[in-house]
Amino acid sequence: MSNMSPRRFAPATARNRDPILGVLGPLLPESGLVLEVASGTGEHVVHFARARPDLVWQPSDPSPEARESIAAWVAAEGLSNVRTPLALDAAAADWPVAHVDAAVCINMLHISPWAATEGLMKGVGKRLPVGGLLYIYGPFCRADTPTAPSNEAFDADLKGRDARWGLRRLEDVRAEAEVNGLGFEGFVEMPANNLSLIFRKR
Repeated sequence: MSNMSPRRFAPATARNRDPILGVLGPLLPESGLVLEVASGTGEHVVHFARARPDLVWQPSDPSPEARESIAAWVAAEGLSNVRTPLALDAAAADWPVAHVDAAVCINMLHISPWAATEGLMKGVGKRLPVGGLLYIYGPFCRADTPTAPSNEAFDADLKGRDARWGLRRLEDVRAEAEVNGLGFEGFVEMPANNLSLIFRKR
């Protein structure tokens, strides 16, 4: 029997999942469905689902390999509160989920075209109830703060890989959220020059 599991590992996840949960946990609703957009390996969603068994978690990713990894993680952890991962492209006009109580998006905005950020705000804005949470995590540029040298180098590296990628300006992300009825509640500075962005449906 092969021991090659489809589970994939992202080294950053082990470092950032607890700091993220520390910010995200108190913001989440007491019950309902939480959509994770761009779940990647699936390591975050299983960590959150273990910590919050009172919530139903819906992972998603446009990549078949990512969805296979997510499903393998969920199976390995024996979690009953995580649904089968959806094939969801944030930039798509139609999403395969009608209503969510909260939404989470970790490390997507800088490694996707701007259309994915526009689609995220539009899709989540349509599906959240009033007061519903959108939590975004990742590296950002801020007009009022010098960009850390490590983030400047990261931004250059991203743009070298794909001209449509790169660190987003917090002001641009906020403006896109506002257009879609998502009010900015603030941010929390996180380790390694990342930010937690908190939005609520108006």
